[in-house]
Amino acid sequence: MATRSTIAMEFADGTVQQIYCHWDGYLEHNGKILASSYTTEAAVRELIALGDLSILGETVGSRQNFDDPVKGTCVAYGRDRNETGVDAATFDSHADLLESFGQGFDYLFVPGEGWSVAHGKIAGSSIKSLTLS
Repeated sequence: MATRSTIAMEFADGTVQQIYCHWDGYLEHNGKILASSYTTEAAVRELIALGDLSILGETVGSRQNFDDPVKGTCVAYGRDRNETGVDAATFDSHADLLESFGQGFDYLFVPGEGWSVAHGKIAGSSIKSLTLS
């Protein structure tokens, strides 16, 4: 079963650009990769430019076989499987993202502050905010 997540970046005006990631959204996998491999605004922008992901890897990499990906490389629905409608979405705020599209783990990068994560489904359950280090 997939552990779905969102990966987002907040801009100076408060808007948020977000992508979806299907697999391994939990802290010990996607959280660890984001905190160690995507630590700069430029790296996060490059990641989000891929659009929705099947798998988050330590590197963005280049186009690859979706069904037999290079280990450690991101697997993107658009780039690697030619899907459409999988570009990053923009929200007015992180709260709007969580209301509209919250997943089990919602990662947010704020330039100058780093990563945080909201954990928990929105409808009827609590959200736990954590800072990744």
